[in-house]
Amino acid sequence: MKRALIFAAVAEVATGLALLIFPSLVGQVLLGQELVGVAAAVARVAGVALVALGIACWPGPPVYGMLVYSFGVTLYLAWLGFAGDTSGILLWPAVGLHAILTALLARESLAGATRNI
Repeated sequence: MKRALIFAAVAEVATGLALLIFPSLVGQVLLGQELVGVAAAVARVAGVALVALGIACWPGPPVYGMLVYSFGVTLYLAWLGFAGDTSGILLWPAVGLHAILTALLARESLAGATRNI
């Protein structure tokens, strides 16, 4: 069972990285259509989630997966907001919420690492 979980974790991280770097190509080969505009942005958020899922499934504390997800989404959404034309009414509140969650998860992660020493 452990081998299957590790294989799944690696596959999800690889898929997530592909979505982050080449969302349109992944859409083309997987769905037969290129992902453009907002679809590419949503695909990148899904890519962050898949990377985090792979990390959470890797042997070790699952809090790392949530930390990677929250940090990655914070950075990506903030980049979307600063870069230009993609900005809905809840974009900046979502950035703020994920920044707070990142800080809380980092504190939890550090506290867990300290307890294990």
